[in-house]
Amino acid sequence: MNKRSGKILLTGATGLVGARLLPRLTEAGWQCNVLVRGGKEVPTGALAIEGDLFNAESLKQAVQGVSAIIHLAAVFRTQDMDLIWKSNLEGTRNLIAAVKEQSPHARFILASTSNVYNKNNPHPGREDDAVEPEQAYPASKVAAEKELQQSGLNWSVLRFPFVYGDGDGHLEMLPEHAVAAKWHPAMKMSTIHHRDIATAMDIALSGKMDGRIVNITDEAPMSIYELVQLVGGRLASSSAPLQNPWHLHADASLARSLGFNASVRTVYQAAQQKLL
Repeated sequence: MNKRSGKILLTGATGLVGARLLPRLTEAGWQCNVLVRGGKEVPTGALAIEGDLFNAESLKQAVQGVSAIIHLAAVFRTQDMDLIWKSNLEGTRNLIAAVKEQSPHARFILASTSNVYNKNNPHPGREDDAVEPEQAYPASKVAAEKELQQSGLNWSVLRFPFVYGDGDGHLEMLPEHAVAAKWHPAMKMSTIHHRDIATAMDIALSGKMDGRIVNITDEAPMSIYELVQLVGGRLASSSAPLQNPWHLHADASLARSLGFNASVRTVYQAAQQKLL
């Protein structure tokens, strides 16, 4: 990341993405407020503020004096649909309200998902496509995006595909998920390494993505078959016709036009450079 200065709030700092983004932010020179539940540790250089998205006083403290908010906190690995909606939509509403009251001129960056696009899309998902998510997590993210867009704040939304790398274990979970979801082995999926989530956030913090929804992906969607093989798994081969060929494939042309270039261009590169 480029060297920056100023104070930002990072939510979800102890999660899969946040735990890898936070050290990169502090190394780049940002002063980071981190909203965490009691007992959670954060890296040296970050200010831990005990609370959550449903504690109004902790939110006020967390956003005071910040120039930007990176909102990563979300719930998705659960069958509790009410919890997903409460956390991802109501929690975002609460954070927006606190920012409007305490730091109305701050830049608000919301992390979302490229899984919002219709699985029958006739091309890779683009930011101007209709969004028709069938599952609670992407649906709640679409609702949160709309809340932010209508908030009057300076906003941007970054839609991420499958995130991997830096020893997060996410790619290793893919074989089990692919079998359970009955994915065709030839289906391709967009991906992004944690290193390039930081790359994208750096550009968003500079203001180049203000007022935009932007897909962030690397340069080469890979087949489920190849991804599973990379982590030592196996999928049954198939030559059956592939349905929904663009499902989970996102178009990152807009991001590239705004200056985004993935430093980890493919998952194969990550494997060769031992970045998995």
